[in-house]
Amino acid sequence: MALRLGIRRAGEGDAEAVSRVIMAALCRTNARDYGPEIIARVVQSFSPSAMLQLFKKRQVFVAICGDKIVGTAGLDGTTVRSVFVDPEFQGQGVGSRLMLEIEEAARANAATVLTVPSSVTAEPFYSTLGFRALRDSFHDDERTIIMERSLK
Repeated sequence: MALRLGIRRAGEGDAEAVSRVIMAALCRTNARDYGPEIIARVVQSFSPSAMLQLFKKRQVFVAICGDKIVGTAGLDGTTVRSVFVDPEFQGQGVGSRLMLEIEEAARANAATVLTVPSSVTAEPFYSTLGFRALRDSFHDDERTIIMERSLK
């Protein structure tokens, strides 16, 4: 049975729940591909107060199932940022639905290309959505894959 999802812009009251989704995904899913030092460093960027700041700088969306936030994704110009799904809801289309919303928002801003700095963990997900790897990028020992997709 398909999930009944709602997608909407994140609001101030969502910061704690969004932070919790991101922390769970990082600690349970991304930890398979990144060491504890990298996870600990990345986790610091997604506290509730940090999320409030991101809400002001980017278009941030949340996926809601029932009354629970189960995923999030952001758009910063033409760059996809911080796509995370609660580990309990991964593999059920939440990320794909969020990415449809991101694409719609990008097209509304006349974007013709989307870029995403993908984690090693998320590279297969983005590949299934038509993104192609351009190059690797490193922040200390943290590897990300810069990926791109045309919206034309």
